[in-house]
Amino acid sequence: MRWAGLLHEIEAFEDAEFDGELVEELEHHAAATLLRPIRFSTPTFKSYNSEDVKGCGKNSFPAFSVTAGACALDCDHCQAKILEPMIPATTPEMLDRKVRDLILLQDLRGFLLSGGSNRRNEIKYEKYYPIIEGLKRDYPYLKVAIHSALLDERRAKLMESAGVDTAMMDVIGSADTISEVYHLDRPVADFENTLAALCSTSMKIVPHIVIGLHYGRILGEQTALEICARHDIESLVLVVLMPFFGKEGKFITPSSHDVGRIFSEARQRLPHKQVLLGCARPAGMHRRVVDAYAVMAGLDGIAFPADGAVQACQALGRTYFQEHACCSIKIGETANTRLAACAG
Repeated sequence: MRWAGLLHEIEAFEDAEFDGELVEELEHHAAATLLRPIRFSTPTFKSYNSEDVKGCGKNSFPAFSVTAGACALDCDHCQAKILEPMIPATTPEMLDRKVRDLILLQDLRGFLLSGGSNRRNEIKYEKYYPIIEGLKRDYPYLKVAIHSALLDERRAKLMESAGVDTAMMDVIGSADTISEVYHLDRPVADFENTLAALCSTSMKIVPHIVIGLHYGRILGEQTALEICARHDIESLVLVVLMPFFGKEGKFITPSSHDVGRIFSEARQRLPHKQVLLGCARPAGMHRRVVDAYAVMAGLDGIAFPADGAVQACQALGRTYFQEHACCSIKIGETANTRLAACAG
């Protein structure tokens, strides 16, 4: 049976509308798509359960913010709301204490360090590096991921020396988006230069692209993909603009079909790299359709998969597995067609 028919038989997609031409295009690449296993990531920085995938009650991979809920940029698309669910760690001592407590009490396996930017889209992590060094010395298995924001090669090397495993950054391909949405006076080249600086280290580098960042329009995503394809990244994470977080009245929800086309283009531009669908994307049927496109496009992972994603894998014949970690970092190699239980 053709893919359109298989999707139609899945209950979660009963009221869904798919782009027939796009589904056919994605099916055309099925031979390569079906060879790639897909990882369902369920990190513990928010509660989650779907019909087919269960979250983990343990805080095994939390997110910490070094600025709590504060961000000087106050970008139109986020307004610092993305920081709200993160655990405040506004001093190095606070981070050290909270991480060590979680290791003892909840078998912490790793964490994400993030925070709000200054007016130049930079985050000053330097005072936290001795803490990371100490944690990595005492717990060598601990995986540390960090949102780098913009930086130069010197600061990238400091991050590497501290023992950070994975560095993440947003890549923006439109000067208009940088100035209008981010309120930032820096060129597209600064984003590519940051990516180049990070890639000069031994860290695993995982850039992110926000699809629809320009008020819900597709603008600059292709350029961002080109930038990512030019560098030796570990993987690419795609997320989708969420108008709920944006400045009221300024944003629309990106078309799920446009999002699916970006998935297809990303897969073709980075055929030998992991391409993942990250946490942020609109809810409801839009999310179900987007996740189905991710499965069909051959993306290598989905964070917090929507209802229907597992059934889509089963219908198409894709192998899937689950990890209780941020999609940008692996804490284990869980193989086979199974979903991970939360370790007691």
